[in-house]
Amino acid sequence: MLLVALVGALALALAWPVPLVLERARWTLRAPALALLLWQAIALGGGIAMIGSLLGLALLPFPGGLAEAVPVLAAHLWVGPLPAAVGVVHIAALAAAGILSALLLLTLAATAVQVERDRRRHVSLVALLGRADPQRPNTMVLDHPVPVAYCLPGVTTVTVLSEGLIETLPPRELDAVLAHESTHLRQYHHLVLLAFRAWNRALPWFPIANRAERSVSRLVELLADDRAVREVDREVLASAVERIGSAWGAAEASGTAAGRAVVDRAMLELRRARLTGPARPLPRRRPLQ
Repeated sequence: MLLVALVGALALALAWPVPLVLERARWTLRAPALALLLWQAIALGGGIAMIGSLLGLALLPFPGGLAEAVPVLAAHLWVGPLPAAVGVVHIAALAAAGILSALLLLTLAATAVQVERDRRRHVSLVALLGRADPQRPNTMVLDHPVPVAYCLPGVTTVTVLSEGLIETLPPRELDAVLAHESTHLRQYHHLVLLAFRAWNRALPWFPIANRAERSVSRLVELLADDRAVREVDREVLASAVERIGSAWGAAEASGTAAGRAVVDRAMLELRRARLTGPARPLPRRRPLQ
């Protein structure tokens, strides 16, 4: 019983106060890789702890540990009546554990299928409306005045640029943007985002799931910047981000930008401030003497 209570307490901690503290922490902007690892650990650990605490509660009437109790419970469910010690609370906990497990797994599979379907449709539209860039392999150019750059992962990856981006940025800054986008592909950020999107879709009423998806979306952008500045100058990437933000502002003023441009500009401003400010990595702990 004590172990079940401890696992339940861990599940509650990972479901609310711990992610809330992580979301508000300012150090995550200085160490996005560590913050992303913590978000993944919280999501995975919280799910396992929640399901484990419910399963542990359901197995309390059965003697022995988990490995011994599960086969006994399965046998009772399959061939015979449950023991008298099993009450409504235990049955409800078992049902909740099964439903939660199925919900998370099925939502992950459904989200993966939907994302792949949308990606294929998007690739088809880009191939229809865009043109291949002769200077850059696996790159398509869309005839659109607003500066846009994004990548489409898959067996054959595609990087999409708008004509407005090419006209807005000088060559060095355009290379910096491409380095940022290629990092998303090399580090499989789309798979990380897929997992948190599925979590949010499975538990839309759960506020932490939505906060986690937003935080992870921000962190992968910062990670891509950190990797890109290994290939290009930090000032060059910062200038590119600033030019894109200015172009988005002009597009909004003229009424040609989508409503989502406001969100994009907020992210661009965060990236610009981080790139132009002094580099402040987290201090490393000194080894014990």
